[in-house]
Amino acid sequence: MPNSQSPLTPILRLTAEKRPAVTYAIWLLVLFGVLLVGAQAWSAWSARQSRLAEHAVATSNMAGALASQAESTVRIVDTVLAGVVERIEHDGMTPAAADRLHSHVRNMVKEVKQLHGLFVYGADGSWLVTSLERPVAGNNADREYFQYHRNNPGRGVHIGKPVRSRSSGVWVLPVSRRVDRPDGSFGGVALGTIRIAFFADLYGSFDVGKDGVIFLARDDGILLYRRPFTDSLVGTDVRDGPVFQMVRRSGSVGTAMLRSKIDGVVRLYSYRHLDKLPLIVATAQSKQDILEEWQQSTLLMSGVTLVVVVLLVGVGTRLVRQIMIRDELDAELRIAKADLQERNRELTVLATNDGLTGIANRRHFEDTLRLELKRARRTGVALSLLLFDVDFFKKYNDRYGHVAGDDCLRQVAATLQAKLVRPTDLAARYGGEEFAVILPATGQVGARYVAERLRLALMDLGIVHADNPDGVATLSGGACTYHGTHGEEIDPDTFVRRADALLYRAKANGRNRICSDLDSSSLPAQPSLAI
Repeated sequence: MPNSQSPLTPILRLTAEKRPAVTYAIWLLVLFGVLLVGAQAWSAWSARQSRLAEHAVATSNMAGALASQAESTVRIVDTVLAGVVERIEHDGMTPAAADRLHSHVRNMVKEVKQLHGLFVYGADGSWLVTSLERPVAGNNADREYFQYHRNNPGRGVHIGKPVRSRSSGVWVLPVSRRVDRPDGSFGGVALGTIRIAFFADLYGSFDVGKDGVIFLARDDGILLYRRPFTDSLVGTDVRDGPVFQMVRRSGSVGTAMLRSKIDGVVRLYSYRHLDKLPLIVATAQSKQDILEEWQQSTLLMSGVTLVVVVLLVGVGTRLVRQIMIRDELDAELRIAKADLQERNRELTVLATNDGLTGIANRRHFEDTLRLELKRARRTGVALSLLLFDVDFFKKYNDRYGHVAGDDCLRQVAATLQAKLVRPTDLAARYGGEEFAVILPATGQVGARYVAERLRLALMDLGIVHADNPDGVATLSGGACTYHGTHGEEIDPDTFVRRADALLYRAKANGRNRICSDLDSSSLPAQPSLAI
């Protein structure tokens, strides 16, 4: 009888007999490899954190030095200005005094390297005294610093927005003081200008790496100087940038790894707000520059470690290859299935929900309204639609900013959602600051009641809105009802326009009110939309 035993049978039997020993050997190799990799990873991570910490201290110290230099520069110019103002207020502007003052300001510009120019303007903005060799006839009443002193009686120094000098055409930083007449009224402005290029010379000796940054800005976000220097960035508003966001979170001093809004480079930033001047100085080194040397040494050590680990792992790989392939395939299938389910859930949410407020979006609203109108026409049950608009929302955004505006819209949406007690009711964001509510099986009186309840609920939140006569955020609304007459067609757009017309009537009548079919006799009649 031929031998029916497979040639693989002895091998399988041998493998089965030796499997415990093989398993122990594999676990020993894996454990050794993990320990080796873990030690290398811990060493690399510690070295990385140490390097970042050292540079954080260095950039913080550099920011302090830069802040001191900026403050010193402005203080020197302010000291000169204080002397000019004292001369004017003491000696007046007689011809002889003006000649002496003219000579004085010219000497100051020659002796004080920080100064680009010194000027005195009268109460009407006309040029009275200048350090220029050839004075330029003109009027500076339109400049921001002039208007600031004319409207503010304060005697302190003012750092204006950077401007292009009318005398030389270069970018300058205005530093100014108010001049008062003997009776205390506004008598003019004494101005000292600092070339923006002076800060490039001042900060040129600081080493911040090839992708490093130094910048000087007013604390309202107006950029005065940025290294590397780009002419077009002078005077731009960077208050929404990462540094100013950190200032709002952390106060006058801070250090953090941030991504630049201007060039997208990740840098380690340190900033400092000057103690008595409205200026912020920041310095930064790119993360790439800081970690370049660490990356090279880490790559070298990682390569050596990898070779050792590969050799160790290779010994056990053949023994468990098929099992690993099977387990990996099973795991990948499970992950793919879970990921697909999650993606489907995310797509469903994205298709039906508004990204900002979390309630239904316009598309979901329009689909639901279409279905509810068909159901109302089929069953003869009333269907009501509410349209709301946040009163004076543009003014709210202008005063409090778009971040606060988005938060206001989220609170409005949450209030509408919370106050709808029936699961069949739908609150949706219709667009911008407009919201819509679908109320199935609800007549005119019920729609008016729900609309008023939602309007009062928002007022009860007490969202401060200084540009609204009521002092808080309010809603204007229109409430429209379709009575579901059997067989009668009603177009969703017509239904929405009806509610929109009532909404605009509420706004025209003073806002913070509801207009509905019950008081819409002057609106054009619509079939089955009014009793």
